[in-house]
Amino acid sequence: MKRGICAALAICLLLCLKLAAAQDLSKPMILVARPGLQGAYSHTALIVVPLGNKHIGFILNRSTHTRLAAAFPDHPPSAKVIEPIYFGGPEAADALFAVKRGNPGEPSIQLFGDVYMTGSGKIIDRIIEQTPNDARYFAGFVGWMPDELAAEIKRGWWYVGDADSAEVFRKDAGESQWEDLAKRLGHDAPAPLAPGQRATLLEAPPGES
Repeated sequence: MKRGICAALAICLLLCLKLAAAQDLSKPMILVARPGLQGAYSHTALIVVPLGNKHIGFILNRSTHTRLAAAFPDHPPSAKVIEPIYFGGPEAADALFAVKRGNPGEPSIQLFGDVYMTGSGKIIDRIIEQTPNDARYFAGFVGWMPDELAAEIKRGWWYVGDADSAEVFRKDAGESQWEDLAKRLGHDAPAPLAPGQRATLLEAPPGES
């Protein structure tokens, strides 16, 4: 009987490892922090895309208390933007990026489908002046070196789902977004554990050595 249980556990473990190895990281995806993940990425949801042999992404559910009007007081059209700036990640945290549906013009990057990103000040100004609330504005981004994201997923730090524009532009992008996605992708309720029960899975944020 014990041998049967051990064999079943071994088979489950092998299946999990195969699924992790088979994870297609060559396409855009949603990353959702597992409930036990500690540190800067605890309770986060990200949109992530491959960029050559690396990956870049934006944290979707970390809004700041800063609005564009306060960040750029000398640019009157910025006052038209209703939502605050979102913290996209620690890389280039002093730079502003706009993510929107529809190609805003060059230079920009197609993230997936009709979702584009630009870091060009000229293009961002034009978006703000013409369609200020059709974009989400991020300060900084998250970056992964080659094979770094694959290693994190294999260690069990992230749930992975298909890229979804509805999640990128979700209006209630906060704790509830993480909870909903963690339940959907992890098939378990992400209720917070007591501090002593949590495993510290992340010593440093992705992209930092």
